[in-house]
Amino acid sequence: MKIIHSDQAPKAVGPYSQAVAHQGVLYASGQIGLVPETGKMIADDVEAQAQQVTQNLSAVLAEAGAKVSDILKVNIFLLDMNDFPLVNAIYADWLGGHRPARATVAVAALPLGAKVEMDLTARLS
Repeated sequence: MKIIHSDQAPKAVGPYSQAVAHQGVLYASGQIGLVPETGKMIADDVEAQAQQVTQNLSAVLAEAGAKVSDILKVNIFLLDMNDFPLVNAIYADWLGGHRPARATVAVAALPLGAKVEMDLTARLS
């Protein structure tokens, strides 16, 4: 098992790694809308947070030597399911034509008051 850490993504806020790679698969921990340089939430709105989440996940993918087209599965956690259309549009823009498996669920709360969190699984070359 190899621990993956990118300085271009926020440091873990608990006892976990940004991602681990094992036998050709990358398991990325959930990312929220934290700005890597400050460790603070980018903004209070779900749109800015979702865009930051995709940037953070892209940084972790790049550090592992993977790209968006290597993503196998994404889990999206929303504080409010009414935000789904907006987050879905940002998600689709991030992926381009790539369409991995996905689950989206509404949750009661997210870390640090986040409105959206995403994690992913990806293949490694």
